[in-house]
Amino acid sequence: MAEFISLISGSSGNSSLISDGKTNILIDCGMSGKRLTELLSSIGIAPNRIDALLITHEHIDHVRGAGIIARRYGIPIYATQGTHSAMEIGNVSDDIRHTVSADKSFEIGTIGICPFSIPHDAAEPVGYSLFCGNTKFSLATDIGKMDEYIMGAIRGSEAVILESNHDVEMLKLGSYPFPLKQRILSDYGHLSNERASEAALELVKSGTRQLMLGHLSKENNRPEIALLETYNTLTQAGVEIGSDATIRVADRYGITRFGEIT
Repeated sequence: MAEFISLISGSSGNSSLISDGKTNILIDCGMSGKRLTELLSSIGIAPNRIDALLITHEHIDHVRGAGIIARRYGIPIYATQGTHSAMEIGNVSDDIRHTVSADKSFEIGTIGICPFSIPHDAAEPVGYSLFCGNTKFSLATDIGKMDEYIMGAIRGSEAVILESNHDVEMLKLGSYPFPLKQRILSDYGHLSNERASEAALELVKSGTRQLMLGHLSKENNRPEIALLETYNTLTQAGVEIGSDATIRVADRYGITRFGEIT
């Protein structure tokens, strides 16, 4: 049975794990090596059992511990050429660096992977769709806007970690400097609760059964606000929460699991 797990998720750090019992793949490592070890240990996985580390982009909340764990355990790092060039993770040998490209699928062990481009203010950012047998999972965060290309890349996923970063009014009225507010609200910033709810509805229509709202802003969002926005959008469209689809919010500092996936 495959598992897709959020280890941590939010503006302060992000990391996810996918495992089918044979292959274990980490997506991003926006935490210390010590914290990663603690979280993996709590779900029965030793760090030296991680087969690969996929990186979405170079921002510190996604790569904080990447270099440490790669060096310590010899874990191969997979990222686009732009991300490899831009991320600051210390001295990592070339033999464990692997370059990926959007829309070019590859395999690591028993898991298939397809990166897709995302609009974000980074060098060459990507999201990932992952395939365990006939089951598809997707990670779609750090997205300035949802478009048909991205929706096409993640459509048909059984479970999706979907960005629901901010409440627009909280952001506009909050303490962030104006240029930062503009950046977040731009087409290369982050997905709002409203836009996330619209994307969630399209996903459910395409067959997605489990949604996890992730990468919430600590200052400009609340889990209950993000959850309510998507809940209302889905239920108003006739979706029965619990039977047609489930929604949960990824914990900022700890593990969040999807329900059973067969």
